[in-house]
Amino acid sequence: MVNKLATAGRKLAWQQNIFSIIVVLFISVITYFFWGLTHAQSILAAGVVTIIPNIVFALKAFKYAGAKSSKLVVESFFSGVKLKMVLTAILFTLTFKFLVLFIEIEPIPFFSMFCLIVALPLLTPFIYNK
Repeated sequence: MVNKLATAGRKLAWQQNIFSIIVVLFISVITYFFWGLTHAQSILAAGVVTIIPNIVFALKAFKYAGAKSSKLVVESFFSGVKLKMVLTAILFTLTFKFLVLFIEIEPIPFFSMFCLIVALPLLTPFIYNK
């Protein structure tokens, strides 16, 4: 039996993730034409650092739903948040430890895109409003 609440949560999470991917790709292309390759690579790196943990969170957090499995819902949600935070910290570390050896990371575009993608789920309900 498929739980409708879990399905709705997964659908919203995937819509947010796909929208985030589209925004990152669009802004990186625009940035490439206005400011060059270094800024566009910084934006793409920030997108990867932000979107991969969001996808992992969506997979983990919306595994269960319903009143009968309320304890599992809370546990999976909080373990998803913890995993997202740890994965974000690991990806930040890998980016600034190893990725900077191959490409130059500009801090302002990187952190601007990171902040935008973190705040983007607040706008998604208005965009996908039925």
